[in-house]
Amino acid sequence: MLSIEGLCKSHLQPGGNPIQVLKNISFDLSPGATCSITGQSGSGKTTLLSLIAGLDTPDSGRVILDGQNLSAMGENQLARFRAARIGIVFQSFHLMPHLTARENISLPLEILRQDRIVEKTDEMLENVGLKDRQNHLPGQLSGGECQRVAIARALVGKPTLLLADEPTGNLDLETGKTVIRLLFDLVEKENKTLILVTHNPDLARQCQHVKKLERGGLV
Repeated sequence: MLSIEGLCKSHLQPGGNPIQVLKNISFDLSPGATCSITGQSGSGKTTLLSLIAGLDTPDSGRVILDGQNLSAMGENQLARFRAARIGIVFQSFHLMPHLTARENISLPLEILRQDRIVEKTDEMLENVGLKDRQNHLPGQLSGGECQRVAIARALVGKPTLLLADEPTGNLDLETGKTVIRLLFDLVEKENKTLILVTHNPDLARQCQHVKKLERGGLV
């Protein structure tokens, strides 16, 4: 379902000298698999996630999702493909502050012009336990509630692949545990492939596959 083939990525340092962030990263994931990416700060975890999401382009190598090479797509084609096939959960939620919980969740459906928007949004609100908070703005919700909205928004369009970048990083321990249980329950229920970036070794071990980045390479 997902094939990462020889990804390399460099960034320019101040002064113009390149530094290699990722070196020849390769791995495959089958449908419904869960995979954690671990490593110290600066090891390239977020860069790798950005490449898999099609938010950045590699210097060399390919990301193949559902048989499609992301690097070969034009900007508009890639944006449509990403919206339909990839859900992303960020550490900082990235909710639209002027939209209610319901409106944030339904936004991907409206962008994709899908049918049964109300029904699908209601289902996700029920799944994340926020029916009674659906008309609240993000500023009126707790951190855990905001992350549940973000998870619902990432899954409402039925993507093939779910990417989560430190999804508990801004939450206290107990709230983080609740959010992670919800995330894994929904991934299993929806049979989604999950890639989870985390510093937490206990959280990483909850995934079927654990991959560690060190100095830009998989170890």
